[in-house]
Order: sequence, then structure tokens, then C-alpha cells
Amino acid sequence: MKIRNSASCPTPRFITQHLASRLSVAIVAAMGGFSTTSVLAQTEPEIQEISVFGQGETRQVQSLVAAQLEQFPAGTSPLKSIEKLPGVNFQSADPYGAYEWSTRIVVRGFNQNQMGFTLDGVPLGDMSYANHNGLHISRAVMSENMGRVSLSQGAGALRTASTSNLGGTLEFSTARPDDEFGITTNASVGSDAAQRLFLRVDSGALSSGTRFFFSAATQETDKWKGGGSQEQDYINLKVEQEIGAATLTGYYSDSDRAENDYQDMSKDMIRRLGRDWDNYYPDWNRAVAAANGNFTGGVTSLDDAYWNAAGLRKDDLSYLTLDLPVSDSVNWNATAYFHDNEGQGLWGTPYVPTPGGAPLTVRSTEYVIDRSGFISDLSFEMDAHTFSVGIWMEDNDFEQARRFYGEPSAAAPTRDFLKFQSNPLLTQWEYAFNTETTQLYVKDIWQATDELRLEFGFKSVQVDVKADTIVGDNKTGKIDTDEGFLPQIGFVYDLNETNELFGAASKNVRALIGSATGTSPFSASQAGFDAIKDTIDPETATTLELGWRFRTDTLEGVVSAYHVTFDDRLLAIQQGSAIIGAFNALANVGSVTSKGIETGVNWTFSDSMTWYNSASYNLSQIEDDYMSGTTRVNTSGKTVVDSPEWMFNSEVSYETEQLFAKLHFKFTGDREYTFLNEGNVDAFGVLNLSAGYHFGDLGMLKELTAQVDIANVLDEDYISTVGSGGFGNSDVAGTAQTLLPGAPRQMFLSLKASF
Repeated sequence: MKIRNSASCPTPRFITQHLASRLSVAIVAAMGGFSTTSVLAQTEPEIQEISVFGQGETRQVQSLVAAQLEQFPAGTSPLKSIEKLPGVNFQSADPYGAYEWSTRIVVRGFNQNQMGFTLDGVPLGDMSYANHNGLHISRAVMSENMGRVSLSQGAGALRTASTSNLGGTLEFSTARPDDEFGITTNASVGSDAAQRLFLRVDSGALSSGTRFFFSAATQETDKWKGGGSQEQDYINLKVEQEIGAATLTGYYSDSDRAENDYQDMSKDMIRRLGRDWDNYYPDWNRAVAAANGNFTGGVTSLDDAYWNAAGLRKDDLSYLTLDLPVSDSVNWNATAYFHDNEGQGLWGTPYVPTPGGAPLTVRSTEYVIDRSGFISDLSFEMDAHTFSVGIWMEDNDFEQARRFYGEPSAAAPTRDFLKFQSNPLLTQWEYAFNTETTQLYVKDIWQATDELRLEFGFKSVQVDVKADTIVGDNKTGKIDTDEGFLPQIGFVYDLNETNELFGAASKNVRALIGSATGTSPFSASQAGFDAIKDTIDPETATTLELGWRFRTDTLEGVVSAYHVTFDDRLLAIQQGSAIIGAFNALANVGSVTSKGIETGVNWTFSDSMTWYNSASYNLSQIEDDYMSGTTRVNTSGKTVVDSPEWMFNSEVSYETEQLFAKLHFKFTGDREYTFLNEGNVDAFGVLNLSAGYHFGDLGMLKELTAQVDIANVLDEDYISTVGSGGFGNSDVAGTAQTLLPGAPRQMFLSLKASF
């Protein structure tokens, strides 16, 4: 497999095409026997009423269901929907929470690369921007097809298919096809020429025992500052086939996403140029002049702005799941999945001119992912015990390259940053990584008494990574993560019908990864890798949590306290003395301790109104100094970056049969963005408002709904994302380009119709 440099859509592997073909055949066959009177018509609703605060769970868990997710502006990332949950720090530079360069989620001091993410049980990897093993949830499923989002702030379930979930786990579930035939459309417009069109067709329950939905969407918006746009086209298809007592489910998603990037800002840039400063595009002449050192309008360096920048991603994700009740007490579930990805991260660099042409080139970091996997779980009941065992296996081929593309003339640009680039001037480096993952788990749920339920089990993780050099400096070798016993225990004790205590303890690991960038052993030179390969340890975390939940007819809530020990933190630092030829390589730099309290309460004080509040206090502190070369870096006692101590949410919702409205306020405390705490951003609060009207049955239309959303109602001026350009030790001068301002006030209008 080679890196593909083509403007055309990447061709999925045969097996993915075969799966999509089989799903299409199933649909065509089902349409031939169209009927809405099959046994599936009696199927229970797809989303059952559940406790927001995870009633009955041994761990801190919260869930949002489809009805709650539908209240967000069309196209909003499912990640943004959870920002109101206790302990969640979610940031994005766009109002949808979908701009991938900027999206960040931090829970209990762990960033998103240290969390786990799945869709219908299928692993999405660590959701890093330069993803090596998965894809962002915004590319895996449309927001309209999301059925539920569940967050575990501490330890995820043992069955979770993830090797990065040191901290929280997010489990996304797609909606099921409807029991009745129907067509749903949604059209949205808004600030900055935002527009989105969505169409979904549900087959209803067919006489063949089949039901499916097919949906397509396209969206586009201008950036809220600077030039350029952010676009996405995608398709989702889901089929369920009843086979006796078993259910066979197939899912396919195709996504084509292209985003012009915002310029990473520094405090100094914001002072000199203003928060609305951005890259030069579409002003080509100014970009060329700046590349030649002729600055204007307050610009003082090449890095104040670049010609343009963009992120491109094309993904095909598919799975087949068989859920088989073997008997009244035994159930077997198996999933095969496939994922292909092609990506390019582009920016117009003035540091490498085009020979004989413009004084800049287009630099690209390129990605190709080709992965497949298998997940299987078997559960069986025996007296007061429910035992479960499972396995997850994945084979992932990942290629990464750095290339430069020329601009032949200073007179005018020739390259479209929203298209995949081809015909490079230079391939600086290209590497191939293969990662084989095997994860096993065993679990027992014991109903010890009517009031007490105990859960205990463990998982075993084996990850083998191999790297090969295709072009560039040699980076060849193997490294593995082998953790044979990662235990998890928990309990739930019912004090009475409305109150329960819960607690859990667990240990997790973040496997070493195969990538030429990021916190990877292979991000160093060959000498750097050889020096650490036998001594580097993967990051691990031990989590303890204890809590109380309560639930009455009108009030439910949770209070949870936790303590997390995060060991063997990884950081790329200088190894050895400069005088003897030091090099940078990954190193274990000590531990982090996090402790805090999370609270949430939801009060339904009338048939039409609810008031939700959550608050959290978290203190994540580095325990150790570390040596960078011969220099001691005094990080002991410092606060972890991008980890606010205080967060608070308050949301009032009103809903009748026709009218609905929601007012949400979120406060985020100040955040550090340097390891020595010599650079931080101020606390801020953002108010969001949405309101709408259900017109009900209008004859041909089963339903018509109009909704207005206003993001950042008070037009708060704040910094959303920190660390967009990475984290450093210090930023006393305020010159670190690693900040992204949040979007100003924006308005959106959507019309949803069902036929």
C-alpha cells in the first residue's frame, strides 16, 4: 500500500466494497417485498428512557439520547453535546464543535488522545488530528443519525475496544431504522453563509424481516474570520435483518471533509493584530510579499500568517454485527469492521520556495489508514452471576509522509487547498507502520444481595508496532505494549428506592503508537528510537472513584469524588548532553495526580420545564521534575495544561407539544498552556440559546419543525482552544502560536420536515 496523491475519492478495499454491495442488495431485495406489517412493527422504541446520570452503574456514567441531541444546531458534533456533563472541558474554534484542528476534550486531566472512543462498539482510535488508528466522530456518523452518547469520566467498560483510554471513554451509538416508512429532511442556514441539507429515507419494517435507513447530507460554511470555507459531504446507510431470534446489522459511512484552517494565534499576535487576524488567503500578492520579507499592517514575522492552510479527510467506515441469543441465559455478539482513510494537512510555507516559481510551497503531511478488525463477546447467566468474556483484534496499516508541492509562478496561485494535492516537488520522508492489537477481557457481575451488586474483571492488552522506512532518514524497528492484567472492580449499593452508592477502581494503559509525529517512539531519529526502545514504558493510570446517585419523580442527581494516579507520562525531550551529540526522543517524565469532585442535578419542576446544573472541581498536578539534556525542568507541583480547576453548567429547558426552548450557560475556569505554568488564558462564560416550534401534522407532512439557534449570545471574547500548536515549557513573552479564539455570536435557522 502506498500513499495516494489524487484528487479523486479513495477506493475502499474489496471487502469494504463487498459489504456495501451486500447492504445494497439487501435493500433492493427488501423493497421488492415492501410491507409495514411485519413482526418488526412491534419492536420496542429504539431509545428507552434512561437516567442521565447512569442509574445502576458502578462507574461515573452519563448519557444523552436522541431527543436531547436533536436540540443542537444541525451538523453539531456529538462531542459538543456532552460539554454540559460534569467534568467535561470541551473546546472548539467553531460554533458546531466540528472543526477538527481545534476540537479538544479534556476530562479529569486527560486529553482526548488519552481517552477511548467507539461507535456501536467499533473503535474510532484516539481521535487525534493526525490520526493513525481511527477517525473523528464527526466523520463517522451524521449528527441526525446519532441515537445516544454515553460518557464514562473515569474507567470505561472492560469491553471497550480502545488502547488509549487512560481516562474517560465516549461510546457513541447510531439510531436504529424506524419501524414505519418515512422521509425526513432538514435544511439549515446561518451566519457566515452556513448552509446544510440533510435527507433520510426509512424503509419501515418490511415483510422480509428487514428495515433500513439511507441518508445523505452536504454542508458548507465560510470561516467566521479570514478567507476560506469548511465543507463536508457524507452518506450513512444502516440495515437491520432479523434472522430468527438473531439480528444482523450492517452499517456504512462515507465522508469527504475539507476545511480551511484558522491561523494559530499567540498572545502577542492578538495584541498586535487583533483576535480576527487570520492567514492571507485570498490575498495572494500580500502572501508573496510577506514570503519575500516585505511585511505590512503590523505583521513582523513570516509566522504571523501563511498563504493558506487546510485539512482534508476522506473516510469509508463499515461494519457487520451479529447479535445472537443462544439461549435464555447465553448471548453471543460478533462484529467485523473495516476502515479506509486518506488525509492531507496543508499549509503554504514561506520557508521552502518553489524553484523558479513563487517564494513559497504547499507543505503537506499525508495519511493513509487501512485497518480491519473483529470484536466478539459472549455472556451467560448462572444463578446470581452474569459472566462475560470477549476479544478484540485489529490489524492497522498506516502510512505517513511529508511532501512539498510547488507554485510555478509568483503571479497567481494554481493550487486549491480544498482539493487533494498531486505531483509533489519533494517527498521529505515517508514511513509505513503496522499495528497489531489483541485485547481480551473477563468480567463477572454478581448480584450478591437484593441491594448489592458487585462487578469485577480484568483485561489483557497486547499491541505490536512495526515501522519501515520508504523515503528519508531511517526509522525502522519494532516496539510492543504488553499488559497482561489490567483489573477493574466496582459496586452499586441500593440504599432505598431512590438512593444508591457506587464505586470503582481500575487500571488502564495507553499503548505505544506507530507514527512519525506526536507522542510516538518513532517520532525521534533512528538513534533516538534505538536508545529508548528497550526502556520506554507506556503510560498507565489507576482510577478510584466513589459516588452517590439519587432519583425521584422530579429530581435526579449525582455526586462523585475521584483520585487518579497517572504514571510514566510521555514527553519528547532532549536526551543526554549537547556536547556529546544530544538528540530528542520520547521519555517517561514521571507522574501526575488528579483529584476532584463532580456533581450534577436535573430538576423537572413542571410538566414542561427542567433545570439542569453541573459543577466540577479538578486539580491535576505534575508530581516530578524531569531532565532535558543536562537542564532540570521544574514541573513538580505545576498544573496540567488545558485542565481548568472549576467548571459550571446551567441549562433551563422548556417544552410543550408545540413550543420548545433551551438556554445554556457554561463557565470554564482559567487554563494553563505551558508545562511551567508561565502562560495561561482567562476564565470565560458562554451563553447559548435555542427555540423552536412543532407545527404538527400538516396533512402530507407528518411533522414540520422550525428552530432558531444563537451561539455565544453575549458575544463573549475568549480563547477556546489551547495547544493547537503544541505545548511548551514557558511563554513569558507571549509568542507561542498555540491559541485559537472562540467564535463570536452566530445565528442559525433550520426547518425539519417528515413525510
